Amino acid sequence: MTKKSVIKTPVSRKSTTGKPVRSPRREESLSRDRIVEASIALLDDGGEDGLTFRALSERLATGAGAIYWHVPNKGELLTAACDAVVSRTMKAVAAAAAPEATLRDVALALFDAIDAHPWVGSALMRSPGQLPMVRIIERIGQQVRRLGVHEDAQWAAVGTLLNYILGVGGQNAANGQLARAQQIDRSDFLGSVATVWSELDAGDYPFTRSLADKLRSHDDREDFLGGFDLILSGIKSALPD
Repeated sequence: MTKKSVIKTPVSRKSTTGKPVRSPRREESLSRDRIVEASIALLDDGGEDGLTFRALSERLATGAGAIYWHVPNKGELLTAACDAVVSRTMKAVAAAAAPEATLRDVALALFDAIDAHPWVGSALMRSPGQLPMVRIIERIGQQVRRLGVHEDAQWAAVGTLLNYILGVGGQNAANGQLARAQQIDRSDFLGSVATVWSELDAGDYPFTRSLADKLRSHDDREDFLGGFDLILSGIKSALPD
């Protein structure tokens, strides 16, 4: 049974006419779900450092004791918030006819989720055996099986796809956080780096120099999917005939 506590409504008072006046605050049920959603909002605003029981108490207008009754510590709270995001993300991805398509949809959905909630990536890595990570592994693993990957190679295939998603997704989110914190315009930044690359010595850095124009206008999501497709192609090429 779900634990619930109650935020009590202040005692009603009477108006000059003698009629009771209802307080502007209504009685609300303090559930674990409400706590988790408030935690997600705090994490989105201030990262893991912004998630404290004091800040949560203020946001929910309740005492810390009522919150501790539902969630005993910050670690469990962070895992619960991460699981809520991952669960919604996985449910939003419909199964496609082809397992490759489902894998691409799952990968891109997670990439976008980590971009929107940068703390999710580190939360996943901190609790690899918890339900949020299990949800992702299960979804990817089912599609790897559908591809026909041999049982002995399934672990390596799932691990490679998972590490790519979390690694690139986490780095992309970190880049976005840094840009916002330092008020850096993405186009201006990429343009300045591209200019530096274009001026590199053609004899010493021919490849990097050739990427200058691509760097100016590249799309992070397209690049992410491009790399994912390369890994997926490698997995498919190793399938038994």
